[in-house]
Amino acid sequence: NEYKSYLRMTDEGAERLAKLYPHVHDIPLPRAWSSKDRFQYIKLSRSNLRVHYNGLGKNHKDAASVRATHPIPAACGIYYFEVRIVSKGRDGYMGIGLADGKVNMNRLPGWEPHSYGYHGDDGNSFCSSGNGQPYGPTFTTGDVIGCCVNMINMSVFYTKNGVNLGTAFENIPLNLYPTVGLQSPGEIADANFGDKPFVFDIEGYMLEWKSKLQTQISEHPGRCLPPNDISGVLKKLVFDYLVHHGYCGSAESFAKSTNMYFFEDISSIQNRQRLQKLVLEGKIGEVISLTKELYPNLLSSKPELLFQLQIRNFVEMINDLDQSKRQSHPYSIASLMNGNEADDVEKMDIDAKVDSNTSGNGILISDGVEDANCNRQALERLLLFGRELAAQSSLLSNTHEELKAQLQEAFSLLAYKDPKQSPMCYLLNPNQREQLCADLNSAILESHGLARQPPLEIGIAQTKNVVERLLKVGFGSGAYCGLDKYLNCSLKPQ
Repeated sequence: NEYKSYLRMTDEGAERLAKLYPHVHDIPLPRAWSSKDRFQYIKLSRSNLRVHYNGLGKNHKDAASVRATHPIPAACGIYYFEVRIVSKGRDGYMGIGLADGKVNMNRLPGWEPHSYGYHGDDGNSFCSSGNGQPYGPTFTTGDVIGCCVNMINMSVFYTKNGVNLGTAFENIPLNLYPTVGLQSPGEIADANFGDKPFVFDIEGYMLEWKSKLQTQISEHPGRCLPPNDISGVLKKLVFDYLVHHGYCGSAESFAKSTNMYFFEDISSIQNRQRLQKLVLEGKIGEVISLTKELYPNLLSSKPELLFQLQIRNFVEMINDLDQSKRQSHPYSIASLMNGNEADDVEKMDIDAKVDSNTSGNGILISDGVEDANCNRQALERLLLFGRELAAQSSLLSNTHEELKAQLQEAFSLLAYKDPKQSPMCYLLNPNQREQLCADLNSAILESHGLARQPPLEIGIAQTKNVVERLLKVGFGSGAYCGLDKYLNCSLKPQ
């Protein structure tokens, strides 16, 4: 069936499609012919990529077509597919093109309203009519015919063996399906929807359009503010960004060269920078203690943030246990939830500042010496902490289901002998600390009456949102209006 055919597509092909159409995320692409959306004379094989004609082929009433499994998403911007003529059969009455979802499949593409086709027997193009127009050369066995849909200027052109034949159709509608039609016995054609390299250099064509659009954007006059005011706004955006993220040294240098003024004490910026560094290093125990010392009321006023920090602390404690420690004392999720392991362990202060013999998360370090007692104590501390978190989660209201789910994900690491090799190992990845780092930083700023997010990130987020909305409503140019070209650093707007 179609689903199995889809699954058989190669990972390499999926990567190629992701590069060709980076803005197509949760929208399915055409990747095979539909076994349901075809006329009865069409037979499919080879993962629904090969089309055979099995009809009588006496006249045009015996024509048969097939649509792809999905329409072409506008988010592609520019879409391309190729068809290789395996055999022209008896007459070579073959049409390659596009059709909407309601077009009769008992006709060649281009003959019916809302369908478009290029035919091999005469080289004519057909635009929603049975009357063809001279377009290109005929095609036959061995030829590769490509069809490019440009949703920026709403046009279509074809290629033959890698050569662009020029514009065939203009002012086409959206939501068209790749379509191929056959009419005489023995006709066979193979489709390539991008899982394999194309004969035509479609990447080069896409780059030309991307460059054209980016040039238009760059040359568009700024009409909101005079040039001098724009310069001042840009400087303020950069300065606020540096201060927000705690880049103290860079902010001071930038302020001196641009005559900017700090809206926050340098010591406060340095404190936030220190906390962010600890979070990114995974020293969450130290983060909790230092936050309580520097901002005594912050975590008590934001219990959700404190609980998130504690969950991350639990994950980091697991991260700090090396393989030898875990092998010396196997444990499971059941021991944590049932409380069988630490009944005789004296309760410890999980928020206390750790000394130089710990990792920063309360895990004892044995200085490379195998020490069964040390391993046992570390595991008992981990299990005790987990039981305390489980008890706290039971007190959370129904509005905190996401936090409860995060805790259960963290607990699931204990179900594996080696969490670092488990399906949940992504939780141990250092990049999981980044969002928590941003949340803590924003909470501190908000507690001082400052913005949770710098204006630069808000602007970037707004621009990306506008581009996504343009694509959703059918503006193909949005596919080539991304911000990547203009950003020289990694910004993560929320």
